[in-house]
Amino acid sequence: MAVPRRSNQATPKLEAVLDELGSAIVSGEIVTDTTFTLQDVSEKFSISRTVARETMRALEQLGLVKSSRRVGITVLPPSSWAVFDDDIIAWRLASEKDRDAQLMSLTELRVGIEPIAARLMAARATDEQRKELRVLGERIHQLGSRAMGNSDQFLDADIRFHTLILEGSGNDLFISLAPTIAAVLVGRTKTGRMPHTPHPTAMHMHRELAHAIGAGDPDRAEKAAHAILTEVREALTQSQK
Repeated sequence: MAVPRRSNQATPKLEAVLDELGSAIVSGEIVTDTTFTLQDVSEKFSISRTVARETMRALEQLGLVKSSRRVGITVLPPSSWAVFDDDIIAWRLASEKDRDAQLMSLTELRVGIEPIAARLMAARATDEQRKELRVLGERIHQLGSRAMGNSDQFLDADIRFHTLILEGSGNDLFISLAPTIAAVLVGRTKTGRMPHTPHPTAMHMHRELAHAIGAGDPDRAEKAAHAILTEVREALTQSQK
């Protein structure tokens, strides 16, 4: 779940400095226990102390650093990070060193969550949600069959499909993970892990999952969702060899 930290008035300069520092910390370029001051940040990026302070406040909320009057600002270990935050996920996916591990970690999360969410949706979904899921399942199948698996159109349909499953589960905690699930789908596509033509099993199972939920069959829905995630995990494993 993303940590609320930026106001609508956040300046482009603050965003740029935050992205550069956050990415450097997450990638290990700036190592754990490194210390620096607001003055260091201000001078390095040619920004005011006010912008430097806002940047550090954002990094603190993400668990990347902590500040103290005596020591200054200290970089924290990964165990302190807000790992579900959209930016931390994006920075890890952008890091060549961390990318594969992050994709696998997020996929393992999906394996643990989505089959149960699908089971719940089969029992709880509204008629409108069931109808939308069937439409999305058909669209995913059609786009994949036309070798458009790595297209923006496929990505948009895939994100909405899996988001809808979380929403349809009626479980608030599952629903809160929707941005995280979207991030791994975006990451898989943008890092070239999504094939032009998805595996036939994956395309068929998206359609099967939609029909199972539409029919209100929890067992069938859970089985289909598990099959989709198993294929994704196996594909990632193969790509990392």
